[in-house]
Amino acid sequence: MKSITSTEKATRINLLDFSSIQMRTFHLSWIAFFLCFFGWFSHAPLLHSTIGPDLDLTKDQKTLAFIASVGVTIFARLGIGNLCDKIGPRKSYVYLLVFGAFAVAGSSFATTWETYLLSRLAIGVIGASFVITQYHTSVMFAPNVIGIANATTAGWGNLGGGVTNATMPLIASGVVAFGLAEANESWRIAMWIPAAIMLFVAFLYWKYTTDCPKGNYEDLPNERPQAKKGEKSLFLSAVNDRRVWILFLMYAGCFGMELFVTGKASTYYQTKFSLSQEAAGVVVLFFGAMNLFARSTGGWIADKFAKNSGLNGRVKILVYVVVAEGIALLLFSQMDVLGFAIASMVFFSLFVQMAEGATYSVVPFINRKALGAVSGIVGAGGNVGAVLYAQYLLRSGSSLQDAFFAFGFVVAAVGFLGLLVKFSPEDEAAAVAEQKKLEEFEAKLRAEEKERNSYNDNDGAPQVAI
Repeated sequence: MKSITSTEKATRINLLDFSSIQMRTFHLSWIAFFLCFFGWFSHAPLLHSTIGPDLDLTKDQKTLAFIASVGVTIFARLGIGNLCDKIGPRKSYVYLLVFGAFAVAGSSFATTWETYLLSRLAIGVIGASFVITQYHTSVMFAPNVIGIANATTAGWGNLGGGVTNATMPLIASGVVAFGLAEANESWRIAMWIPAAIMLFVAFLYWKYTTDCPKGNYEDLPNERPQAKKGEKSLFLSAVNDRRVWILFLMYAGCFGMELFVTGKASTYYQTKFSLSQEAAGVVVLFFGAMNLFARSTGGWIADKFAKNSGLNGRVKILVYVVVAEGIALLLFSQMDVLGFAIASMVFFSLFVQMAEGATYSVVPFINRKALGAVSGIVGAGGNVGAVLYAQYLLRSGSSLQDAFFAFGFVVAAVGFLGLLVKFSPEDEAAAVAEQKKLEEFEAKLRAEEKERNSYNDNDGAPQVAI
């Protein structure tokens, strides 16, 4: 069954539908984000045992490289949201994928701390891919499934962070096994693998997606988001909404923590539990693997709550899961036995991903005209959080275990800020009316399908159901 559309937005998600523009965009957006995330964190699992020794990096320099990579994404995400509103998500993603491919491959030429730092800054720009993914999904899917659609594309894309931790050490080992480079320089050739795949996906994105269900913005200027005469610019209207900044902080609590853990978990397991680079990478894969379903679950639950509790029901779910995330992080930080540490990490990851999905089930309803700006600002919050966590680690001199413990309290406290996100009665009424319209539309289509199926294709005689 293909995706049913209302006003050209899909009201169903059929993963096996590759013919509709909505589902092609769905699949290509998460694949593109997956590869960007893979390239973005491709250095993390190799930094402690391969890149660090090759470039003679100190502990502080490794942390600064992480800060640079996630910090520059703050500005990239702010800019890319605005770019989506102006030139469309299709061109934005293609340009970013091409840039990312050159940045990741180019990092292999770094020979000094300074050139390595510049390469990590360049790679950090591709972290803005998340905003395009959320933007593109939001314009392709109707409100009744927007939560799970956004959560699934983002979650499956985030999985790239876990996969890169497990895969890059294996690629580097393969480079050595085939005699292409010495062990300490194997990372240089390994970086060309994700770069080449990113270029291929950029071609697919250009060929098989459009800016919106009706086509591309350059051909349909009326479909492009724009402020009416006399109104504030779309970006300023988003900046002046306090709910945007509350979600900014809450996303710092969930996605910011995911970034921090993805970048530091391999080192954590190598130093605390004396695991090898390859073994630590496999363990961290479990953290990322929760993206397969956990983030989608957060969006799905938010969509379900919205049916009975409205937009404020979406916010309540967000509060619950962020507070639960903080408690789970406290638990993880106290585990000194490897098996318990892995189990508690997976439990913590469950709530991290659910919180991210719940956040972006709320974002599309804050300001529909300024969707790109809101998505960009909130998305940047995740990177601000990751930078602050890393700065605390750098300046406090704390161990990773002690830092995780402190961050657990911070995340739980941030969760309660969601109680300040409110929607007006007019917003709630509009959402209810839109939901009712969608339900009536789907009911009509189901009735038409049932009527068609009651006759055979040849002579119109009623079919007998067995």
